[in-house]
Amino acid sequence: MRREELIISAPKPLDKGYNDITAMDGRASDMMMDFGIYHMDKGMEIVNEDDLERAYLLMKGKVLYQWESEEVEAERVSVFEENPWCLHVPPKTKVVIKALASGTEIAEQKTDNEKTFRARLYTPEECLSEQFGAGTLNETATRTVRTIFDDRNAPDANLVMGEVINHPGKYSSFPPHHHPQPEIYHYRFQPENGYGYCEIGDDVFKVKNMDTSILPGGLTHPQTAAPGYAMYYLWMIRHLEHARFAERIFVDEHKWLLDPEAKIWPDK
Repeated sequence: MRREELIISAPKPLDKGYNDITAMDGRASDMMMDFGIYHMDKGMEIVNEDDLERAYLLMKGKVLYQWESEEVEAERVSVFEENPWCLHVPPKTKVVIKALASGTEIAEQKTDNEKTFRARLYTPEECLSEQFGAGTLNETATRTVRTIFDDRNAPDANLVMGEVINHPGKYSSFPPHHHPQPEIYHYRFQPENGYGYCEIGDDVFKVKNMDTSILPGGLTHPQTAAPGYAMYYLWMIRHLEHARFAERIFVDEHKWLLDPEAKIWPDK
């Protein structure tokens, strides 16, 4: 597979307004999701009433979320240090998001959905944040996994959204697994000149700050961060009509690594 088909680089710095990365009727259409990032000066607004399911994740800055009869101020300084704010709404719900600080960034994920559900603002306190891999594999796959919404708290949604912090020099999405649903990863690094590697099936690509990887269903997708650099990625999944995202399918030859007592070199 060619790099330009699977790794998309956003402008650096982002353009003012909406920066489109994938589109259901355009680039990476097989992801079945619109994904892009708003870069906003103070006073700019997002106003949207699409006939689509939508999620608006605050990546950095300060905003006023307005939907239905609700309005809430939210602020986030660092995706590495703080849990997320995310507004998730069903089709036809009017959303207004006002930037209260310059340099604000909002990630938008959208898809079609014939169902309806309760609009909800997920707060940092509500986010499920877990340490995956701790105490196993000599700590080579320790990472922080934040699940914002999935089938457990949004059963009528067609979208799933979360975040991962790859600790420097360590792996995530490991052992290698796959699932039939398409997935998108959007990366940030700390410091920003960092990099990592994204495996997609049998291909491996170097990824940098502001890159986005396109992960077709059915392909494995382990990730690793270079030593000294923390790697964040926003992960987004689109449910399929015949398959909700419920479990990771681990590659048989690497399943032994799931055993918390697995012995690896030099202990083995």
